[in-house]
Amino acid sequence: MKIAVLGAGGCFAQNFVRYLADQGIESFGIGRTGPKAPPFWNVPKDFRFWQLHLVTQLPETMRVLDELRPEIVVQFAAQGEGAASFGDNAPDYFQTNCTALVRLVLELSKRTYLRRFIQIGSSEVYGSPTVPAKETDLLNPTSPYSVSKAAFDLYLESMWRTAKFPMNIIRPSNCYTEGQQLYRIIPKTIIHALKKEKIPLHGGGMAMKSYLHATDLSNAILRVIQKAPLGTIYNVGAPMPIAIRGLVALIGKLMGIEWSDLVEETEDRVGQDAKYHLNCDAIRELGWNDDMKLWQGLHGMVNWVRTYPELLTMTTTYQHRP
Repeated sequence: MKIAVLGAGGCFAQNFVRYLADQGIESFGIGRTGPKAPPFWNVPKDFRFWQLHLVTQLPETMRVLDELRPEIVVQFAAQGEGAASFGDNAPDYFQTNCTALVRLVLELSKRTYLRRFIQIGSSEVYGSPTVPAKETDLLNPTSPYSVSKAAFDLYLESMWRTAKFPMNIIRPSNCYTEGQQLYRIIPKTIIHALKKEKIPLHGGGMAMKSYLHATDLSNAILRVIQKAPLGTIYNVGAPMPIAIRGLVALIGKLMGIEWSDLVEETEDRVGQDAKYHLNCDAIRELGWNDDMKLWQGLHGMVNWVRTYPELLTMTTTYQHRP
């Protein structure tokens, strides 16, 4: 089995590549950025990587895929920040998360070597459910980002129904891992704590989110590859959500820092959903379980930041890249 990983420069895709290597499974990657600086680049030494942009370099991307003929394509590539997707940036989200991927699928549908295409979606397509969202629930996206993700999911479902395009969709909850972008709440909190600076907490951190370590996501992806029927969708997330303020407090506790020394409460951000919570019964029926406890994963994140002190000099503000 040979697996192509698209969006392979991202931290979650890199975690998946390492997970595959540990299982003795061959993979190669294509991504718009990489190789990166050491804190953000951790792949096996023999990993083959092509720096190509799906939006502007689809023909070149297809040449690599046609040469290596992977049976499986796992698609991570995305513009992935909900708050930044409002306003002038919105077209970039639809271009990357939907239009470019539609073109990719149309090309892949003509290839005989493809056995399965897995789209890494988002739990944000459900909006803010009052009960754990099921894969069969109506989608209720609330930001340009989540609308663009939902649009491509619906396109894939239509391609399965009408043309039997061999797809699966995985919708993870909020994931984290070493190498994550520094504007994300976990690395940002750790950096502010080490610099003895207060972190601004939007809306007092009342929003509830389910945090899943990327290794548990990687395990779920491989189970879908090996066991899932084609055409199916799987939620992958932690059993219970936690308020962002609770997450930040836990990080502070791990680092020995008082709440009042760590947090400055601010107004809520635009488009903030109140709660992300997933029903994951379907993926559990494939034998999956979330093994990484949150406190264990956070210990790893703290150690990662401490291992690379240069991270303390880098910005923790979101930088948009089309």
